[in-house]
Amino acid sequence: MYAIVLTGGKQYKAEVGKYFKAEKLDAEVGSKVELDCLLVSSDKDVKVGSPLTGVKAVCEVLEHGKEDKVIAFRYHAKKNVRKRQGHRQPYTKLKVVSIG
Repeated sequence: MYAIVLTGGKQYKAEVGKYFKAEKLDAEVGSKVELDCLLVSSDKDVKVGSPLTGVKAVCEVLEHGKEDKVIAFRYHAKKNVRKRQGHRQPYTKLKVVSIG
């Protein structure tokens, strides 16, 4: 059984017992958060909604952190224009406890 959950304007595939990194959430480490489900698939059927009523994915917050640095470099030949900028996106690592 898996679900497609919505958080931070993005969609993630969530399976019970699996981990995923989402956009940073305002939640304490060790607390539980409920996420809206857009799709739930089991062995027998598939339910789709926007979001599904009465179906939530309960996740446990494991840690907060930053992704690897991404370098944005702007360069114009023969113009002496060089601009280097780095970015590290903050994230929250979640473990799916239950779906339903």
